[in-house]
Parts: sequence; structure tokens; C-alpha cells
Amino acid sequence: MNDFGLSIWGNSNFVIEDGKVCINAASKPAIIDIVKEIRDDGYRGPLLLRFPHLIQKQIEQIHASFAKAKKEFAYKGSFNAVFPLKVNQYPGFVKNLVRLGKPYNYGLEAGSKAELLLTMAYNNEKAPITVNGFKDKEMINIGFIAAEMGHNITLTIEGLNELEAIIAIAKERFKPKPKIGLRVRLHSTGSGLWAKSGGIHSKFGLTSTELIEAVKMLKKANLLENFTMIHFHIGSQISEIHPLKKALIEAGNIYAELRKMGASNLKAINLGGGLAIEYSQFKEESSRNYTLNEYANDVVYMLKTISEQKKEIEPDIFIESGRFIAASHALLVAPVLELFSQEYTEEKLNLKKNNPNLITELVDLYKSIKPSNALEYLHDAIHHTESVLTLFDLGYVDLQDRSNAEVLLKLISKKAVVMLGNKSNSSGDLAKIQKEVQERYLLNFSIFQSLPDFWGLKQNFPIMPLDRLDERPTLPASIWDITCDSDGEISYDDEKNPLLLHDVDVEKEDYFLGFFLVGAYQEVIGMKHNLFTHPTEATIELSNDGYKITNLLESQSILDIMEDMDYDIYEIQDTLNERLEKSTLINETQKKQILGELYLFLNDNSYLKTIN
Repeated sequence: MNDFGLSIWGNSNFVIEDGKVCINAASKPAIIDIVKEIRDDGYRGPLLLRFPHLIQKQIEQIHASFAKAKKEFAYKGSFNAVFPLKVNQYPGFVKNLVRLGKPYNYGLEAGSKAELLLTMAYNNEKAPITVNGFKDKEMINIGFIAAEMGHNITLTIEGLNELEAIIAIAKERFKPKPKIGLRVRLHSTGSGLWAKSGGIHSKFGLTSTELIEAVKMLKKANLLENFTMIHFHIGSQISEIHPLKKALIEAGNIYAELRKMGASNLKAINLGGGLAIEYSQFKEESSRNYTLNEYANDVVYMLKTISEQKKEIEPDIFIESGRFIAASHALLVAPVLELFSQEYTEEKLNLKKNNPNLITELVDLYKSIKPSNALEYLHDAIHHTESVLTLFDLGYVDLQDRSNAEVLLKLISKKAVVMLGNKSNSSGDLAKIQKEVQERYLLNFSIFQSLPDFWGLKQNFPIMPLDRLDERPTLPASIWDITCDSDGEISYDDEKNPLLLHDVDVEKEDYFLGFFLVGAYQEVIGMKHNLFTHPTEATIELSNDGYKITNLLESQSILDIMEDMDYDIYEIQDTLNERLEKSTLINETQKKQILGELYLFLNDNSYLKTIN
């Protein structure tokens, strides 16, 4: 059975039973059954399913790992976690996160005015709030208001100009003051696609010289007691543990030096984000080289060692690992609309009484292909078809001959893949033809809207069918979305690691693909290319008796998305009505019918509706 790498990336969250992907919790419902229930209520297009229990699982795991590490090394500092809202600001996620994080005093991190106001509205009482990113006086004022409301808030300074603003505002505001953090610009860098987040040339943070100046400014303004935290960040999705160890040594020493300069209330180090998850479906392409327990052990051990060496108190540990918490909770499901070669069937052949020799030879290859000659015959078929295309360009064969050649090549290719896949020693042969015979699966979704990190960064996401997993998939696949853009494709060019899917007739049966680990960043940075919108979403709550579909939120209508783009939707409707009324090609009864149809179209979403 092909598990599509579930044992690599799945983290025991899902399991295959009776050929279906099931949620590995409570009653273990099959995802395909949930999808069909939602579709039976009339919802079409892509679906985004949220699983709150996976948010809870990640929160529990990260706290359990650090609790274990603290106990093992007798660490005296506390452990604290905040979630950076930039990773996923959708209420379907945030509200569940806050609710499930309450027992752990789980907090929120903001990087903009809007995010800061969200944290002030939804953060758990007394749970920490951290504020990162560039700030103006207005944003700093909001931070002071948060402190005055009783929030446990830390404003992290990215530059001395921000500190100057804090000092000025502190003189004007009421007595409660926010805590102050200084972001440190380390020489250490991370690894992977986001390594440039760290290093001395990174976008954020204070240099050593600026840190010294900041302490002087705080002392002069009598605000040094508010300085409680240093913060660093070496990148999202840190794939290797060694850069983190190096950064911890550097940050730990800076922490000790700042305390020696008189910052006695400095008692916390914020590691930022970066805790990686495994996206790869293939062992050879593993995207991280450490476990969560190893991460926690290294952080605790390194900070304890430095504190002992420097004879300083062990700092409270803060992390902002949003990807680790959010990624696994969301699953994108998209229906397959078409297999591009499905039209190539024997019924589509229209052979002549006298065919060109190349067509006759292709027919013979198709009829006589067998496992022992499959690769050879496939290569012959490719060569013959190329020759037919050349002859067509030169005018020696007609369009019907060309059509027959294309159909025969597809039929031979499908046979060859099945035959080579059944041979125990065929892996090398099969790998040679994967790219040549890739089937194109057209899916009812937008890569730009729902998987923007694939389009922009080539970040892979695990993909697998939701059922038929007790059948061997035979077709090497590439995924096409419905946008009118050639970049809307997920291709598998690696001969060793193709995506194999099933040969299905989508006119007779549904076939759904699941895109896993999409809960971090994908929703919030998805773009409105072709005016496709966020998918219909639903939250799935599990119990021992089954599951409950809650918070079902349908995808935005065409009018909604037009209004988001600052169109006057009333003007659009009035203009359409006026132009319809002026039409002389139809009568009044027909106009009324069309007016009703336009109303329905404008109030529906842009995704395609399948006929069946």
C-alpha cells in the first residue's frame, strides 16, 4: 500500500483504514465521509477543514517537551509560548488557539497595529503579548493602552528611534507601562529558505553598539526596570539544529553582559520562531534533522550552561513558533475535475482502411506490449509519434493521422506504466519514463490562493488521495489548478520521487486530493488571482461517537470579492441591468429570466461547478 509518505510527515495525525484517510483520534472518521457530507449540503469547490484537536496536540507537545527538558536539567527559568498572528489570523484558527491555549497561559504576538488590537481583544487574560516589527508612535501608544488595560505586554524595540518614542510617550501616559524588549541582531544565521531573517545584515534588530546605547537611554529615562527581555530570530522553518545552538550561545552571552551592565530586570530570552515541521513525503528530501525533544533539550541545556558560566540567573524562555502550532491543523481538499488524457481511449481511435506505416506500427506496439518489452515499446511509441508530428507539419499526414498517433501514445504509455510498476526490478526503468508520461490532473482550486508558498518559494506540501488507498496508483501526476496561468501547476520533475495517482473516470466517480499541513501562512498570504477567494471552510470537532461539522463558512461570493477590490457593487449590478434592459435581441420574459440568472451568478463564488 502506498501511504504517500504519511509515516514521514503525518506525526500520527492520520491513518489509512479500509482504503481511506482517517483522522487518528476519537472515532477515527474518514475525511472523505466528512467531505461528502459537506458537499451533500450543496457546497462545491475546494474545502478547508480545520481540526482543533491538532492545535491542542501541538500546544501540549511543545509544553510537555520543555517541561521534560527543564526537569532533566533542573532548569529554574519558566517556559512561555506566544503565537505570531502573521502565521494565521483567521478567526476559525485564532479563537480555537486562544481557547485551547488557556490552560498553558498561551499568548499572542503582534507585528502590526491591526494584529495588536486583535491580541488585546482575544488574548487570554494575563497571558503574555509580544509586539515585534517596525512601530510608529501610534502603534507604541496602542501598546501603552494595552498595559493600562492590564495586559502583560512587551514592546520589542527594532531600532533606537522606537526607543526614543517609547521614552517620550512614557512621560505622557498613565502609570502602568509596557515591558520593553530589545531585539538583538546576531551574527548567527539560520538555514533553509528563510535564513536571511538572521545575521548581522538582517532586516531587524540592534547591533552591539546600539544595545549599549539603548541601555544608556533606558537608564537616563528611568525605564531600565521595564527592560525585561531580549529577542532574536534566525529564520522560519529552521531545518538544522546547529545554527540554533550557535545563536543560543551568542544570545546567552549578550543576555549575561546586559545584566552585568545593570539591567537587573532582564530575565527573559525570546527565541522567536523557526521550529520546523516535516513537509516532505520522501525520506531523501527530509526538511529537518532534529526532533521536538532535541530542540527543547538543546535550548534548555545551552541557556543553563551559559548562565552557570556567567554566574547569572537562568532566563525565562519564550518562543514564537507559529508554524509548528498551526500547520497541521488545516487540510485543503480539492476535487479533480479532469484527467487531461482521459479523452484518449480506444473509442477515440478512428483508423483508416489504409493507415500510414507509422500508425500501423503504433497499433502493433499497443496490441503486443508486455512487461518484458514495455520500456522499449514506450520509447518506440514516443519516437514514432514525434515522426508523425513532423510529417504532419510537412503535409504528408492529415489531422486524423495525428489524432490517432496521440491517442495510441497515451494508451501505450498507460499500459507501460502499469506493467513496469508490477515488475519487482522495474524501479530504474519506471523512473526513466515518469516525466514523459505524466498525467495532468485538473483540480478545482487556485494554487495562488490556497498554496502561495508553493508558487512563490516552491515549498512542498504533502498531497494524497482521500480514498482508494487500497488500490495501487499507477499514473505519475502533475497538478493543475483552474487559474488561467501556467504557473498554476505542481509538477514532479524528480524521476525518483513521482506523485502517483489513480486512473479514474471523473465523469462516473468523485476523486478528491488532500493537501496537508497548510495551516501556516497559506491562508493569510493567499492572493486573489483571477478573483478566486478563500475556500469554503469548516471546523471538525471529534467525539467518541463521531464528529460534528461546525463554523461552516462558505467561500465569498463574486459580489463580495468585487467589493473587496473596491468596486462599487451597486454600480456593477445597475450597469448590468441597464445593458440587459437595452438589449433588443431578447423579449421581456427572457430578460426577466436572465436577470434572475445574473443575480444567482453574482451571489455565488468563482469556483467551478461539476456537472455530476
